[in-house]
Amino acid sequence: MVEKVAVVGLGYVGLPIMLSAARSGYSVLGIDLDGKKVEEVNSASIDFENIDKNEISKFIKSGTLMASTSFESIKDSKIILICVPTPLNFLRKPDLSFLELATKSISKYLTKNALIILESTVMPGTTRDFVIPILEEGSGLSRQDFHVAFSPERIDPANKIWKIENTPKLISGYTERSRDLALNFYSKFIKTTIVCKSIEIAETAKLLENSFRFINISFINELSIFCEKLKIDIIDVIKAASTKPYGFMPFYPSVGVGGHCIPVDPLYLSNAAHEIGVSTKFIDLADQINQEMPSYFVGRAEEKIGGLNGKRVLVIGVSYKPNVADIRETPVEALILGLKNKGADVFWHDDLIKKWNGEKSVALSNDYDLAILATPHEYLDLNKLGDVPLLNTRASIK
Repeated sequence: MVEKVAVVGLGYVGLPIMLSAARSGYSVLGIDLDGKKVEEVNSASIDFENIDKNEISKFIKSGTLMASTSFESIKDSKIILICVPTPLNFLRKPDLSFLELATKSISKYLTKNALIILESTVMPGTTRDFVIPILEEGSGLSRQDFHVAFSPERIDPANKIWKIENTPKLISGYTERSRDLALNFYSKFIKTTIVCKSIEIAETAKLLENSFRFINISFINELSIFCEKLKIDIIDVIKAASTKPYGFMPFYPSVGVGGHCIPVDPLYLSNAAHEIGVSTKFIDLADQINQEMPSYFVGRAEEKIGGLNGKRVLVIGVSYKPNVADIRETPVEALILGLKNKGADVFWHDDLIKKWNGEKSVALSNDYDLAILATPHEYLDLNKLGDVPLLNTRASIK
């Protein structure tokens, strides 16, 4: 009999997991409250990076995969993965509302001996002290009646080298049995699995991974300001430093950080530290630097063309990283707002996004006083700008 798996949350984490599980022989149910997304999955018309529509169609037709807005079918699944967003709220504090809703919905249909795996990024202790009590209360079962594991997602959209199958996977469990069940599941389609001694170690490791990137991106952004003042190309500096075969890893300047992980996860770590009276000066300073980068480039734009009031400015690329159609936490939004606040008439171009904030992407042309390269997608042909001055946020003097 084919074992059934339910994946709650059909985004950049849930969709790839669904396909990987289906490939390895599981019957997979995807659950999302977004009816349009569910319809797009079931019709194999959903448009996501690294997602093969033909493969989805094959699994749909074979009955191996389907999507639904209803949680009721969870009662037939012995493995349930939670892959919902854990963003920041308007106070830039951890927002567990999506996780709470998903967990409560799962608990209503939870059966004995089911395995629930949390993949969403959370603060240390969340799986043990937040998720498990909700499952108990909603199901009427005790935590000894079901299994809980934590295995943080490691998804990098548009990465052509590191996929789910070849990216090492951290696995932890509330009990040894929970851990072993999760290990057995992931080992079916992931080459390398790493067992953590506790759930809290795995939760903290995920926060460390992205805090490392967050701090180093802020450092290189700060260094790029230094290099710009000295008229040194930061990219050449990074290339030179990268020739060292040990003790160095290259990071690159930008308008700031965006996406569902890098600007969010470090603040989960910072919040957890502050709750127990521990300082996180590096993270707090890194956050400040990255928050200030859009304003810095507004100032650079003013200098480049002698003021922005009444000027036509084109911002090129609005997604948070090159070659992905994702605007979550994009720092380009703050850049555009800053330009508008200086009186500029701002337009933007991004063929991967097309529509955003009630506006549409415009064509690249020479009909502007200034162009700002914010997100350098591979498809861009900057020759279409003609003689329009270009401010490149990815290099200090170009």
